Amino acid sequence: MAGNLVQGALFTVMVIRAGLLRDPAFDTELAEQVRRSPRFFKNAPVVLDLKAADGFGEVAEFAAAREILRRHTLTLVGIQNALPAQFEAAAAAGLASFAPNAREPSRRVRPEPEPAPEREAPAPLPPASPVGRTRLVTEPVRSGMQVYARGGDLVVLAPVSPGAEVAADGHIHIYGALRGRALAGASGDKDARIFCSRLEAELVSIAGRYLVSEQLPADRLNLAVQIALVDGRLTVTPN
Repeated sequence: MAGNLVQGALFTVMVIRAGLLRDPAFDTELAEQVRRSPRFFKNAPVVLDLKAADGFGEVAEFAAAREILRRHTLTLVGIQNALPAQFEAAAAAGLASFAPNAREPSRRVRPEPEPAPEREAPAPLPPASPVGRTRLVTEPVRSGMQVYARGGDLVVLAPVSPGAEVAADGHIHIYGALRGRALAGASGDKDARIFCSRLEAELVSIAGRYLVSEQLPADRLNLAVQIALVDGRLTVTPN
């Protein structure tokens, strides 16, 4: 019974270095990013990265951080890289503890903003056929759906709708319009790429680096493109 009630899932989440919350320049920068993409940031979950952060050993400090983020329509849900005293204070403040994985935290807000998907109950996944280490999806990925190719590539032979999310530990190939979110290299593979026949994405990400729709090159929209991580930045080139 428990196995049917508890299931794994993949979610995108924003990670912010805790020390940045004390930087007035960062507050201004974040406010500008939220102004540009209000739907993208509304109620987005945030994890505070406490690595090398001074303080944050008291419940009141996490309450203050929660209030700062709330002013920007963000929701503080947890912490990572905490010292024992910080962990205890965060737990007392009702925050979860997240263990950072092998890659860099997936959502740094500086210099680019970090997104989160709309939290609607995911719809059933479309039919898919695993082919070796590649997952093949033959039907449209509709709004609210999430498809994840664990340990390999993802091939989608149809459009990805707004509000839908496709992710893979390897490459993502979309033989249709990409209008939702695509996250390649989800386990940290910086050599992963995203290929799509028509770029109209809400978000694209490789190994935790990402671009939201407003940051995509205007001259690459509605074209067949490939997206790669080059020198730590996402590049979008005609395919």
